[in-house]
Amino acid sequence: MEQSSFTFQLNEEQGKRLRKLVEESRFELAELPYGFFRATKGKCSVHYYHSGKAVIQGKEAREFIEFYFEPQILGEARLGYEEVADPEMFSPHFGIDEAGKGDFFGPLVIAGAYVDPGIARKLMEKGIRDSKTITDKKIFVLADTVRDVVGQRFEVISIGPKRYNEMYGQFRNLNRMLAWGHVKVIENLAAKVPDCPRALSDQFARKDVLERELAKKKLTLKLEQKTKGESDLAVAAASILAREGFLRGMAALSEQAGMTLPKGASSMVKDAARELVKQKGREALSDLVKMHFKTYHEVTGLL
Repeated sequence: MEQSSFTFQLNEEQGKRLRKLVEESRFELAELPYGFFRATKGKCSVHYYHSGKAVIQGKEAREFIEFYFEPQILGEARLGYEEVADPEMFSPHFGIDEAGKGDFFGPLVIAGAYVDPGIARKLMEKGIRDSKTITDKKIFVLADTVRDVVGQRFEVISIGPKRYNEMYGQFRNLNRMLAWGHVKVIENLAAKVPDCPRALSDQFARKDVLERELAKKKLTLKLEQKTKGESDLAVAAASILAREGFLRGMAALSEQAGMTLPKGASSMVKDAARELVKQKGREALSDLVKMHFKTYHEVTGLL
């Protein structure tokens, strides 16, 4: 079935041009909940939301996009060119990403997702992108979308602070620990999709470290790393699942701590940790934080 719904992210100036375009093209305009306007003409409808998202739908949507929207609003031809410009993104592969690596409080979460041409097109249509560009509230919605699209072909490993600290004591190196986690996710995904030929992750460690771990598991698929890996749809999907897992972990730990735990490693984080030490003692931190962080030593005075 030919795709009949397309999603684009516009800036403010593009949004203004879109309004002018539909008015000049004699679309019928109406109010849109949570949006600027809804415009319809024939078998094409345009929904433009406050978030900047433009959704163009209908049997005549493709024609409107190719002849009017792309040249006048985007200034470039995109529709139908994604697979030509980046064919590897649409080929069968696993994408792997993690969340919580730089956060003092909370778990380390590593996730993976499988895509093939059909899945990749659906993820693109649904607006899946790097989790760093998405609000926390929206993450939960898009994580459900990823699961709906990929089915069971995803994997999430969440390592809570207590277990994290035990494992770090064994690995003594974050990159080696990350390599173990990435390979574990790949191993579990490979059991679900045995014929997947390759895996892609953001570049965080020497490739040979990961390859050695893969060899230990007798996994022969091709391993690739690249900077800004989240531009790949599979890695973006994994980043959303990992971020969701991290946020759920933070919510559970906040309840355990009796206070909202801040993300990151800022001065606010240090203040929260000091307050916990004051209320519950230094020992309480071991279940909530990553103890090898310099922040831990600064807060506890164990320099």
